[in-house]
Amino acid sequence: MPLTKRIIPCLDVTNNRVVKGTKFIDLKDAGDAIELARFYDESGADELVFLDITASSDKRKILIDLVERTGEEVFIPFTVGGGLRSVQDIKQILRAGADKVTLNTAAVQNPDLIRESANIFGSQCIVIAIDAKRNYVNSPEDAKEKVLVKVNNEYCWWEVYIHGGRTPTGKDALLWGEEVTSLGSGEILLTSMDCDGTKDGYDLELTKAFNERLNVPIIASGGAGNPQHIIDVFTVSKADAALAASIFHYNEYPIDVVKQECNKAGIPMRL
Repeated sequence: MPLTKRIIPCLDVTNNRVVKGTKFIDLKDAGDAIELARFYDESGADELVFLDITASSDKRKILIDLVERTGEEVFIPFTVGGGLRSVQDIKQILRAGADKVTLNTAAVQNPDLIRESANIFGSQCIVIAIDAKRNYVNSPEDAKEKVLVKVNNEYCWWEVYIHGGRTPTGKDALLWGEEVTSLGSGEILLTSMDCDGTKDGYDLELTKAFNERLNVPIIASGGAGNPQHIIDVFTVSKADAALAASIFHYNEYPIDVVKQECNKAGIPMRL
């Protein structure tokens, strides 16, 4: 029997409130974090991702008490990220109730943290978040050390950004994906910065490229606007999970509706 695909609501949190923006800016309030977490647990979500989106840029630690309170309300697997910089930080979050942690900025700045934390807590607990943005080039000669993909007759590569999408790193996202996997990441949360919040669909080329090069589960993120977009990222890009925010937060498409549509399309789902 094929593995079921996962539907994962994402709670981007700042100051205990869930927010949602477009391409990582223009943030709008979407509700209370605890209430939304409880609602999604009851609505049939397979997992939750909880991101303190300004913890790294503000150089502060994630809100432990909020994680504890959310953990008490939620009975599905629950991933937490934002501002985690050390093994001790990760230990605190897992003890507070999270099943997994996601690292982005700290992993780029200190890749050894991936290996160290995977050795201590297990690869299944370590999710590396990669925020990727397209860079188009005139010809392959313009980006010799990058992994180029031809999209609509143009060549592009994807650049890794950190600090909640504020800081470009110059790193090639696909090469970074290979590196973090070799260091012990058990899963990758892959967000297209170009598609984030647009509701125009996922970056199918980006997700497909990751899925073809890596042998760990890929969570596709950024761009979901309707159930067909989620179906596409499962069927075209072969993602293992689809993460979405806006369509769930504002109840445009309830989780059970999305799952029924996926099921009709022949995608194995936990109904």
